[in-house]
Amino acid sequence: MKRRIPAEWEEQEALIVVFPPKESDWKHSLEEIHRTYVEFIGKIARFQKCLVICEDKTALANLLPNLQNIELIQMQTNDTWIRDFGGINVYKNHKRRTYDFVFNAWGNKFEANLDNTITEQLFKKGYLTGKLKNVDFVLEGGSIDSNGHGVMLSTAYCLFEENRNPELSKKEIKKMLKKLFGLKKLIILKHGALMGDDTDSHIDTLARFINKNTIAYVKCYDKEDEHYEELNKMEKELKKTGYNLLPLPLPSAKYFNKHRIPATYMNFVFINNAVLVPTYNDAYDAQVLETFTHLFPMREIVGIESSVLIREHGSLHCASMNIYKERDDA
Repeated sequence: MKRRIPAEWEEQEALIVVFPPKESDWKHSLEEIHRTYVEFIGKIARFQKCLVICEDKTALANLLPNLQNIELIQMQTNDTWIRDFGGINVYKNHKRRTYDFVFNAWGNKFEANLDNTITEQLFKKGYLTGKLKNVDFVLEGGSIDSNGHGVMLSTAYCLFEENRNPELSKKEIKKMLKKLFGLKKLIILKHGALMGDDTDSHIDTLARFINKNTIAYVKCYDKEDEHYEELNKMEKELKKTGYNLLPLPLPSAKYFNKHRIPATYMNFVFINNAVLVPTYNDAYDAQVLETFTHLFPMREIVGIESSVLIREHGSLHCASMNIYKERDDA
């Protein structure tokens, strides 16, 4: 029985996002975040289908310029970060399956009663199809990254955090992941953390596969930055993996309400024929967009100003979840 978790650059059926509810943590920046999401949704829909979960379909339809390639789904959520509570696709015997893991809001930090039901609702109401498997294991999509060939990246800070799966040993957690995803290798980084990141160091802010043999990672060039030592240790770990490495600079320090927030270019999103890259009105923005242009000459590189997103400690990748094509011919 063959299981395989796809790489994010593989062909997709749709991308799911959750439009920020009015009564949410976004009250401080509601108009700004809604404008950013309208832009985000519009740019996704240029390339592929976008499923948008929202609290009011009529109100959102009035905000969008058109609904081509967009399907609005009215459901209530606690939050917007569907990367972490959305279903995770695998291919089992070359057929797409979806795992619905337990979501406990990053170790019981926040309410998650609504978010934890979303994937099952999407299947019951017919928005998603195929076989759904409920997995009694706490796991967030932002905490893992795959090269599509049996290798997965993650972090020890998150995987082994005491409020995720306290009844399981580290050995049992690793065994569970290898079995569920058909892994040949599981790389768990012991270092890497960003101030303001309340996910306990999700890998999608730190290091990501960009092809089968290459890992892009965030690098701090400023020795005076509070992140320098920790990210330098992470870089040393990555150099021992044997993979090609591509450093992407850590943006300059960003603050909201006097607290540092975790801006990172690692939170990019692969979609069909394009890569959506977060920008932060930062001196490094142009350099990073140029790097992506060279990396992916067959894809359009689309920058999206994401400064408002990181006020609530996430960015484009955190705000979306990939649904892959039904058939796997790998």
